[in-house]
Amino acid sequence: MKEVFRIKSKRVAPFAVVALMTGVTAGTLSATEWRAAAGAQSADLGDVALAFLPNELWIHAGDSIRWTFSTEELHSVSFLKTGQIRPPAFSIFGVNDAINNASFGGCPGTTPDGSSFDGSSCVSSGPSTTGQTYTVKFATAGNFKLVCLVHARMTGAIHVLLSEALPYDQSFYDRQADSARRELLSDAESLRARGEADADQISAHEVTAGIAAILGNGGGSQTTMVMRFLGATTTVRVGDTVEWTNLEPIGVHTITFGPEPVNAIPPSSVFPMDPDGVPHAMISSPTESVNSGFIGVQNQETSGQPEAPLGFLFPSPGTRFRVTFTSPGTFNYICSLHDNLGMRGTVIVH
Repeated sequence: MKEVFRIKSKRVAPFAVVALMTGVTAGTLSATEWRAAAGAQSADLGDVALAFLPNELWIHAGDSIRWTFSTEELHSVSFLKTGQIRPPAFSIFGVNDAINNASFGGCPGTTPDGSSFDGSSCVSSGPSTTGQTYTVKFATAGNFKLVCLVHARMTGAIHVLLSEALPYDQSFYDRQADSARRELLSDAESLRARGEADADQISAHEVTAGIAAILGNGGGSQTTMVMRFLGATTTVRVGDTVEWTNLEPIGVHTITFGPEPVNAIPPSSVFPMDPDGVPHAMISSPTESVNSGFIGVQNQETSGQPEAPLGFLFPSPGTRFRVTFTSPGTFNYICSLHDNLGMRGTVIVH
């Protein structure tokens, strides 16, 4: 939010006048359904905003908000109880079935569309994609944190007032959401160039496996992300090694050759480790199946928590993965989590 709600103690206009100015009817307030969005994406699906748009709303008790999901990337609209331990988004198995709620943890589980939230029990949609909607009603006054259980660093704030005049109307929120959407996707375009440059600076055989940046806002935080292999078509010689590096602070990806595994989290094999701790696979045929497992970064800098090793939460290879190609051919690969968004690549070996 770019403006702050101000409660003025002097020269306050009569409530009826303020109500007319803000679109609120004096006297008994009728319930309003507000509109917002969860996520944004570019036309080619490669640039993604992990954000609630707008990220902060002021409404009245009794009002509801209907979120429309706007990306092929999964999101949830979730409200946890204060102090509740954030649950994992998915169980360790069946990640690829998440769209069917087969493994969604929820808070726990999901609650019906139109559920009411007052802070006493959690409310959560299932993991949802483009065109789906989820509505939450707010019965009591309070300040409530909105989260996506699929993505950390995607939060918002809902301020529920009793009868005070609201500072903004739906038109304002629509404009703000449109502006934020454009800015976040523009930021992602800039990140694409940075990811390409980082890969080029390291070696001709380096691929950036996604890149992202976390941004703060009045409702908490949001992330702009590129769901692409940058340097996706790589040409090498027999015996050369290609290295993939994930440059996203919160996202995970896989480097998967061959059929997509049912469970993409663990590596397909116990790969030998290079001296710097990077797993290193050997591939001899375009029909061979190799899956890196999740590559990503642990949240290593959290006060009060044990220091985490390099790598991600699951038994996976960390931020990098290497493959040496021992025969010529065209080797196609995907991120098994985001291939539906176009996250695919090719290694051509001469």
